[in-house]
Amino acid sequence: MDIRFSSDEQHFRQECRSWLAANVPIEKRPLNADEALDFDKAWQRRLFDGGYAGIDWPVEYGGRGFSIIQQVIWLEEYAKANAPWIGANFVGINHGGPTLILNASEAQKAYHLPRILRGEAIWCQGFSEPGAGSDLAGIKTRARIEDGELIINGSKIWTSFAHVADWQELVVRTEEGSVRHKGLSWVICDMHAPGIEIRPIRKINGTIEFCQVFYDDVRIPLENVVGGLGNGWKVAMSTLSFERGTGFIAEQVKQSQEIEELLEKARATGAIEDDRIANELAQLRAEVAAIRSMTYRNVSQLIRSAQPGPEASVIRLFGSELGQRLERMAMLLAGPEVLDFRYGDDNLVADYLRGFAGTIAGGTSQIQRDIIAERLLGLPKSR
Repeated sequence: MDIRFSSDEQHFRQECRSWLAANVPIEKRPLNADEALDFDKAWQRRLFDGGYAGIDWPVEYGGRGFSIIQQVIWLEEYAKANAPWIGANFVGINHGGPTLILNASEAQKAYHLPRILRGEAIWCQGFSEPGAGSDLAGIKTRARIEDGELIINGSKIWTSFAHVADWQELVVRTEEGSVRHKGLSWVICDMHAPGIEIRPIRKINGTIEFCQVFYDDVRIPLENVVGGLGNGWKVAMSTLSFERGTGFIAEQVKQSQEIEELLEKARATGAIEDDRIANELAQLRAEVAAIRSMTYRNVSQLIRSAQPGPEASVIRLFGSELGQRLERMAMLLAGPEVLDFRYGDDNLVADYLRGFAGTIAGGTSQIQRDIIAERLLGLPKSR
């Protein structure tokens, strides 16, 4: 693995830095759902028009056709510039689109990928169910085949942005009597199809991001199946590998910035004189450097294989738990005044509370440990 950047890559980094300096919005992303959606779509369109949407996506679908290394450079500079979270575009950009590039038919890619990049189509993920959260193989939402269509019945939950989505990456059981990972299919679901009911889940801060989705004889054309009937487990694993791996590079850059800010604060307040705090900050700094190195290694593998492997679970597990430790340290250094806050504000308490979701979303820490044990270490299945 060679993590040195070529002169062309360094030039591209400067190009990204200059464009971001001139284009990052001054205003923050709104909290209101409708206003946030408009903001997300407008920002994604600006990225596309500037040539910074889909850095490593194929040119024929609206991307620039650059390398994954240049995509990493873009994500690093994006985070350093404090550019806005892509919000409702997250699923389509970070794992829906990459999954289509790897698995979809030419017709599916030609229709959906440009619309994702231009911010014209919002995607959501239909994986988790009320009785099958991180255990994707336990899903019960079913689809029977009838007259060239899938007739879908069931329910999905924790579906981010379902209330504003146009399309969904939906995993359903298409083989009668199948169990666990067999008989599943990955389907492009039209979120405006008759029979779909969306119930938003309001968070404690009053905002809406998650939803429960119900399917009552929802009809989806068979041509919307990605990767072939019964191959849903394989396709879904590629989706999750993108979500757990390269999808969080920007977050790691922010962790690098955060640990340096915490060190400055500890020095300014004298907290660094406490050996326990000094030792923990040193450990955190080392761990931040370690996860960046692991990500570069994962990118090196991605160049060879076109898809992140189970090593992505190491990054997801370590990164999410590291994020929680960083937020706890930030709270500790802030002192009692940190409790003077309002929900919805950009503050330490909100970040700390949000951090608890990090070890649940995309597969719980327990699930990630199982994947690491079984697929990387070759240990027996835990159940």
